[in-house]
Amino acid sequence: MIEHLGTIEQDAHRDSPVHRLDARVKIVIAFAAIIAMVAVPYSTLVIPLFAGYLLVYAVWWGLSRLPLSTLLWRYLLTLPFGLFIIIFQIFFENPYYDTFTPLFALPLGITVYVQSVEFASILAMKFTACIIWIILLSSTTPMEELLKGGRRLGLPSVMALSLGMMIRYLFVFADMFANINRALALRHFAAFDRALPYRYRLTTLAYAIGSLFLRSYEQGERTYICMQCRGYGKRTYEALPKRPVPSRQLGVVAVMLAIFVALPVMLYIAPF
Repeated sequence: MIEHLGTIEQDAHRDSPVHRLDARVKIVIAFAAIIAMVAVPYSTLVIPLFAGYLLVYAVWWGLSRLPLSTLLWRYLLTLPFGLFIIIFQIFFENPYYDTFTPLFALPLGITVYVQSVEFASILAMKFTACIIWIILLSSTTPMEELLKGGRRLGLPSVMALSLGMMIRYLFVFADMFANINRALALRHFAAFDRALPYRYRLTTLAYAIGSLFLRSYEQGERTYICMQCRGYGKRTYEALPKRPVPSRQLGVVAVMLAIFVALPVMLYIAPF
């Protein structure tokens, strides 16, 4: 998964109406969408609200001119982080409900309830609504622009610097990881090849992991020295030139904020 990091930055440098928006505009819209979805109480109201937000998101993704397969692939890569928590919910009585209707029983006295499945489904919708906006933000905004946009929005300079160092080194680490994988493949080594002795596979993987950590440590020192030689230090993000957001883009922010507020309000007033 880590070796595909470069494709995110490649997609972020494409050209489209969404790519051309100021990073601050996209950051505000993405965070507004996440906050609006998370703030809605856990109830069946989330279902039509999720459908409405998904329709709005489809318009934005279409304007980005990125293929749908990119969205699906990156969503699947993030799914394991939330899937375990979501599935885990069906085995417990959630405090959001007063009564519980058994759906089916499992061994060891475990009972799955209808309300627990409903809560897990609502949680999955909230998780999906949040993740897809993060995917859109990262896929249409270069990393450096994200850091500068966050700094202009009030992110502390030391946090922008730390995130910048982490992001830069993450790409270097991904290159090293890909090179080691390529070297093992050229030597016809496969970690899951049962034709190879189990002890030999473990030994080879241990040497590869050790080599990766040593090369990471050495590369980290070289990267730090190179960035210092280029004038990159703790004051890098403290004196960014002021760049006002175009009025049209401020209008886009206002329209999106109005949509994120209006959708739940309309559902509360006239629920389906």
